[in-house]
Amino acid sequence: MECQCEQDNSEDAVPGIQSLCKWLSRMWRFIEAFSYKFKWLVAVIKAITGSSKEGAVESEANPTRTQNLSSDLSSKPGLRLILLGPSGGGRSSLADTLLGNSGTKAPTGPLMESTKRRAVVDGREVTVIDTPDLLGPSLGNNKRAREALQSLQLVSPGPHAFLLVVRAPGSSIGIDQDAAQAIRATLELFGDVAAGYIIPVLTHADRLGRRRTVDQLLDVDTGALRNVVSLCGQRPELVDNRPDCPPEAKSGTHRQLVERVMETKDLREHFVHELQRTEDRIKEELLTDMASALTRKLGHM
Repeated sequence: MECQCEQDNSEDAVPGIQSLCKWLSRMWRFIEAFSYKFKWLVAVIKAITGSSKEGAVESEANPTRTQNLSSDLSSKPGLRLILLGPSGGGRSSLADTLLGNSGTKAPTGPLMESTKRRAVVDGREVTVIDTPDLLGPSLGNNKRAREALQSLQLVSPGPHAFLLVVRAPGSSIGIDQDAAQAIRATLELFGDVAAGYIIPVLTHADRLGRRRTVDQLLDVDTGALRNVVSLCGQRPELVDNRPDCPPEAKSGTHRQLVERVMETKDLREHFVHELQRTEDRIKEELLTDMASALTRKLGHM
């Protein structure tokens, strides 16, 4: 009898085990289907937290996708810049440094009109308006005026800073570029209010020998550089913007200038020209007129 009971118990257990296996199989299929349907959600969570090895590998394999994702998810505010300065100062080269390798490329040949370039660098959208030589007489007054206003339209609602790009004193064999005159020409074009937004950027630091800091340049200054500081109230930035500059140095220059512009932005927000005020007023008046016309039309329907 005892043997018979054990046999009966084992026979009763077989259907239970089979039922359990079937239940586990159904549960596994459900989990697989769930994970497939919500795979996109898992990917987004991984991208946000950055805690997954798989996410890190995907970032290296697809940098464009990572760049777009950082643009969408980053909370860093964008920056809008206008580059000014005489020919030969290094405006376009500095624009390349600010935008990195992902930015739109500079046009070849001499720049004859204001050009908008932008890129997402370190999770921040940077917009740069590269200009022709607006500060000298080569373009003529009419062309200078039009291109100055065009640069403002391209960077609407207004730039956070004007980067005035000139060669550092003593960096060339010829006559030094007159940075003070460049500032006066900038104020003539954009108004005296622009003074607080001008950041002088001294280029070609690699040609200065041992004088590699702004303080060292001020120590041997005969008055020209101090005049620049007094005109705009801003301390110059000294950079090495050679085209063959190492990537690490270019990244350092980018961070240096972005931090400086952010300081200006925190103090004053962005520059607003009378052109922008006039545009906003005209748009508001046009919107009011069209809304009134549409209201009358709806009243007759």
